[in-house]
Amino acid sequence: MEKKQQYNVIVSDRARQALATHVRFLAKKSPVVARRTKNKLMEAIKSLSTMPERFPFLNTEYIQPNKYHKLFTEKWYLILYQIKDQTVYVDYIADCRQEYEWLIR
Repeated sequence: MEKKQQYNVIVSDRARQALATHVRFLAKKSPVVARRTKNKLMEAIKSLSTMPERFPFLNTEYIQPNKYHKLFTEKWYLILYQIKDQTVYVDYIADCRQEYEWLIR
């Protein structure tokens, strides 16, 4: 069996801060849901170490075409990342229930 190519996954400070903000918000309502959501998001990010190109590009008028891949997870979270050589750079984690036009301007 052929070994799958592994990518190094790097999560930006901005993405880490966004994750922490989302989890803190959820923890106010339900620590169990917050923990589960954090684990699912981390699992999705870790999965990018194998075949990160399986997710489509984000196409919007304000971002250069074919720059960011998009991964929707946990119902309403959007993870945006770039692939450069053997490294995946996770740049943003957005809660799609909130306004995130700041992200694309």
